[in-house]
Amino acid sequence: MNDQAPTPNDDGIDPAARAAGHQPALTGCPWHDVNEMLQAAGLRPTRQRMALGWLLFGKGARHLTAEMLYEEATLAKVPVSLATVYNTLNQLTDAGLLRQVSVDGTKTYFDTNVTAHHHFYLENNHELVDIPDPHLVLSKMPDVPEGYEIARVDMVVRLRKKR
Repeated sequence: MNDQAPTPNDDGIDPAARAAGHQPALTGCPWHDVNEMLQAAGLRPTRQRMALGWLLFGKGARHLTAEMLYEEATLAKVPVSLATVYNTLNQLTDAGLLRQVSVDGTKTYFDTNVTAHHHFYLENNHELVDIPDPHLVLSKMPDVPEGYEIARVDMVVRLRKKR
């Protein structure tokens, strides 16, 4: 079985549709919920995915880099390599369970909140936080080249402490 290819579930609901907001009912048990999320997204719940998913989703909405998750995994005695962390984060993003947010083109955060929202980037401590205003909108969208469509708009407002 290919871990990255979506597979149909017994209930006939397409995994991509589930990942786009049709998540299974969560029970509050992190292991059960992570297992359900992975299976609903068409990903096999391997030990490493389960452990990393538990670290990612067991603490509510979060913004983590691969290095931050790797450090948490190491502290939690989860035996994974940094490459496995990157691969898992990319698989979870492709499955719609995470949202990737790039800052400066060199730093990538993975957001457990996949709803449409924007971010503040706190330059002084390299932290990404949600902008709490759900009514924030871009007033005019640019014209897109022929044959393209806008997939998503990510607004990152950079903040730094006043001097």
